[in-house]
Amino acid sequence: MSYQVTLKTSGKQFTVNPDETLLEAALRQGIHFPYGCKNGACGSCKGKVLEGQVDHGQHSQSALSATEETAGGALFCCAHPQSDLLIEAREIQGAGDIAIRKVPCRVNSITMPSADVAILKLQLPAAERFQFLAGQYLEFLLKDGQRRAYSIATAPEQEGPLELHIRHMPGGLFTDFIFGATSPPLKEKDILRFEGPLGSFFLREDSKKPIIFVAAGTGFAPIKSIIEQMQAKKIKRSIHLYWGGRRPSDLYLDQLCRAWAGDIPNFKYIPVISDALAEDAWQGRTGFVHQAVMADHPKLKDFQVYACGSPVMVNAARDDFSAKCHLPEEEFFADSFTSAADLATN
Repeated sequence: MSYQVTLKTSGKQFTVNPDETLLEAALRQGIHFPYGCKNGACGSCKGKVLEGQVDHGQHSQSALSATEETAGGALFCCAHPQSDLLIEAREIQGAGDIAIRKVPCRVNSITMPSADVAILKLQLPAAERFQFLAGQYLEFLLKDGQRRAYSIATAPEQEGPLELHIRHMPGGLFTDFIFGATSPPLKEKDILRFEGPLGSFFLREDSKKPIIFVAAGTGFAPIKSIIEQMQAKKIKRSIHLYWGGRRPSDLYLDQLCRAWAGDIPNFKYIPVISDALAEDAWQGRTGFVHQAVMADHPKLKDFQVYACGSPVMVNAARDDFSAKCHLPEEEFFADSFTSAADLATN
């Protein structure tokens, strides 16, 4: 049977069908919550059930602990109502007017800026106009019904192919295909299909606060899209970009970031490496990228933070920035790059 859900703050109501999660039902009816992975691994969609019961099924304990669940915490991306609900959730504005669609595309080019990162460019049909917000992602629709999600690295205003940054995960169904570990490999002019745009990781343009971007690995992709959008729209907010990797080669577009630092007013670029080898001759910042932010900005109450990368980095940044640097919860925006391994971590 269907259940009715009421949002405490706004009083809005929506109906959840038996085969839907809270998030799916809300999005279908034009109500937008923050979300990222959609599989219970990242915690971006976390809210609270004030009245009623939900069943979560499989999810990561790092995203929602047993203690939080007992206290009414809920992951809306995997929560199925067992009764009518009253919930506490953070609504977002800005994505509701863009339709989510299935789109065919042709592989325009595949380049490898480092040994384990591919930049994939997708050409859309000539008559196709794909609208999205900078920072959002798309999901490839694979032949066996599986999906793989990747952030868009180009800005909406840019003409030409869509750009994705994809890290090779050995044994990964789609990344082995891209990196030639399967036969036949993905090649130029191949046809793919994707659905999008998806996600709530995009710039809140109603704020004038200075921005700290925190990227780990290919988490740089959606941040690149947002920064290039800010350039195109002449948004002049102060920007600090922290990009972390294990070794310098993980910062595969380092020169682009250094160019931004020279060209964009009030822009600072801080690369951070955690596991440099002697042969790297690295002389810059070392350690974990979110800790570099804390060292430079012990008080974050007047900032907005946009973090993208692994769930470990994003969760550590969310917790530490709030508890130690007084960042308001509503000023932290995140996109976690999750995998099956992340979901299995309990």
